[in-house]
This record gives sequence, C-alpha cells and structure tokens, in this order.
Amino acid sequence: MNIRNFLTLTVGAVGVTAASLWMGQQAYSWFPPQATAESRLIDDLFSFLVVLASFIFFGVTAALLYSVAFHRAAEHDTSDGPPIEGNITLEVVWTAIPIVLVIWIAGYSYQIYDQMSIRGPMEHHFHMPIAMESASAAPWDGLWNKNKQPETSAPAQETDIDITQPINVIAKQWAWEFHYPYKNVSSTELHLPVNERVHLSLESKDVLHGFFVPAFRVKQDIIPKNTIDFEFTPTREGTYRLMDSQFSGTYFATMEANVVVDSLEDYKAWLKKAANQKPTPAINQAATEYALIKDSPFKTGWQSVEPAAPPIVNYPG
Repeated sequence: MNIRNFLTLTVGAVGVTAASLWMGQQAYSWFPPQATAESRLIDDLFSFLVVLASFIFFGVTAALLYSVAFHRAAEHDTSDGPPIEGNITLEVVWTAIPIVLVIWIAGYSYQIYDQMSIRGPMEHHFHMPIAMESASAAPWDGLWNKNKQPETSAPAQETDIDITQPINVIAKQWAWEFHYPYKNVSSTELHLPVNERVHLSLESKDVLHGFFVPAFRVKQDIIPKNTIDFEFTPTREGTYRLMDSQFSGTYFATMEANVVVDSLEDYKAWLKKAANQKPTPAINQAATEYALIKDSPFKTGWQSVEPAAPPIVNYPG
C-alpha cells in the first residue's frame, strides 16, 4: 500500500467514524423527551445501533464513490476485469466482523432488557422484577407477594397513602381502567408520582393487549389469564399518552388514555380528591362508535365484537 492509498483510507475512516458518531447523537432527538429512568437505557441502545448502522452505510457509500471516482475503466475500454479468485483472508474478515457485531448487539440488548425487567409470557406474576440500578427510587422490597404481609411497626391508618402498593391496570376491549390501593379509587386516567418507583399489576380481561407509553420507552404485553408485574420510575412531570401496542380488535386505535405524572404531594392530593367522588360511567369512544354503527340503517356486513361496557370509575378523566 503506497502512502497515497494509506492517507486516503485513514482520512476516509476518520470521516466515516465522525459522521457515524454525529448521527448517533442526533438519534436522541428523534424521540419524545425522556420521562422515565428507563428511557435513558433505551435511547442509549438506539443511539448505539444508529452509530453502527451509519458506520456501515457511510463506509459502503464512501467506498463506492471512491471506486467510481478513481478506479473507473478508461473510456471505450470494454475488456473484462482481472480474473481474481477467492481470498481466504478477506472471506474470514467479512464473515467474522458481522458475527462479532451480532453478538455485541445481542449482548447489549439483553443487558438492557434485563435491567428494565420486562416481563414475558412464560414468567409468572410472582416472579420478582429486577430493580434497575439507575432508578432514582429505592428498589421494591417485595410487596408483590400477596401471601406475605409487609412488616410494619404500626397498623396503617385509613388515610395513609402507600405508594409501594401496586396499581392494578385492567385492559379490555377497548378501554383502560386503573385501580389504586387507596380507598378503592379507580380512574380511566393513570396518575403516577414523579421520582418514585411505580409498581403496576397488568391484567387483560379478554385478548392480548400491550401497555405502551412512548415517552416512557416502556412496552409490556398483557397476556390474558395472567397477572404481570411491571415497574418503572417516572422522572418528568407532565401528561403523556398510553396506547395499546397490540392489535386487539376493531376499535383498538381508540384504546388510549392519559398518563399524568405529578409531584408526590399533588399525586396524594389527587387520590384524596378522587376518593370523594361518586363512581360514574366513563366516556368510551369505542362503545360510542359501536352504538352509532349498530343503530345505523346502513349495514356494512362486517362483523365486530361488541365493546365492553364503559368503566364505572371515581375519576373518568
């Protein structure tokens, strides 16, 4: 290799690496603002994948442009290229590098998956989630086990609000319903305290659903006839959108709900306010649309599952 080719290769490698790292930094802006401790893990993983993909793309593109610019055949040259046969070294390199990259990506992805403790369909509801190291709140101490009472020095008062108890999340065609451990408060709008480890108990009343909040970077399948424990730590106050990540039937696109992250004081105040409200039927878009179609004189011939009755909750949102 002469000095010219060496310098060209070096400059090209530096340029491709710099462009790839820049693309990886830009990838952070392609998502909503990070609203949980877990979102940083997902964004770091995505940025890492963007860097690798950009390096391959820019590297291949640069090699093609260099070949077109400096190694084109002369004008009117219709002769065949040199009869080059297999190169064992080159074949080993282009086989080994993808294998190493795939193992690297798989290992890093599994590490993130394990830290987030995303539950799978083969894991039972009493399996303890692994507390994420970067969470700002202390790990849960095991209150998921319903057969074991938490050790306390004194009995809890009626007005106490224990944020370590799980919030029951019920998914059904096509609505979300949330039940809180404080005075049986229920709502169709999920309220959470900021900077506190949140414990959810996910249940499906009919088919496969998916708990998905893009700003939180969390997505968990909800398996029928299974109770799945799920944890994350909200770190940014605001209102976010919960949606069903699985196709659960005709009106699955209407299965959305607000997720409100409040300060701990505002969260407790909201619970006390909701507890004093009389349960009423919540507005359900799927049920409304189904009723309009059912009463319409024009029939499409398409069959649809009748939506579940609108939830009766303290706070309809």
